[in-house]
Amino acid sequence: MTQTVLHIDSSARYQGSTSRSLSAQIVERLGADEVIRRDLASPLPQLTENWINANFTPADDRDAVQRDLLALSDQLVEELKAADTIVIGTPVYNFAVPASLKAWIDLIARVGLTFSYSETGPKGLLEGKRAIIAVASGGTQFGSDIDFFSGYLRHVMGFVGITDVQFVAADALMADADAAMARANTAIDALAA
Repeated sequence: MTQTVLHIDSSARYQGSTSRSLSAQIVERLGADEVIRRDLASPLPQLTENWINANFTPADDRDAVQRDLLALSDQLVEELKAADTIVIGTPVYNFAVPASLKAWIDLIARVGLTFSYSETGPKGLLEGKRAIIAVASGGTQFGSDIDFFSGYLRHVMGFVGITDVQFVAADALMADADAAMARANTAIDALAA
């Protein structure tokens, strides 16, 4: 049973956004006790050399400036850790995820916090969580040769330890919006709470 949802939206649009509508329906369907809200339409900072240097400085050795540089990232990681289910609403912009969602990924993929390295390679540290990703696309069909977003998102989630990943896709909306929304709504209805 879902207790805490981290609800992330990455569409630049507020009005008429299919991905926002779908993610809201999913969150409502889950009936969580607590919802942590993160809207990426307010831009997150891009990684900089100073951020990278702060991130790779051992925590006990960081100065106040470095701790400040990492404060937002630390907060985003804590939101992710607090949730047992992550719901992400994302449009497809130019065959991929929006830059705002990529910035969030860059800020939460932190060695020692969300993944670690071992002799056998990286290991995700956020096991036992579930991700449901609502995707809206005007022309890119989910699972097609030009779908560069779903494999990437599934890989990123797995990289941090989240291997239970489900997609709700309203794809190729420009070809047949009614059919795309019907498929997405059927997928939402089938989600376990």
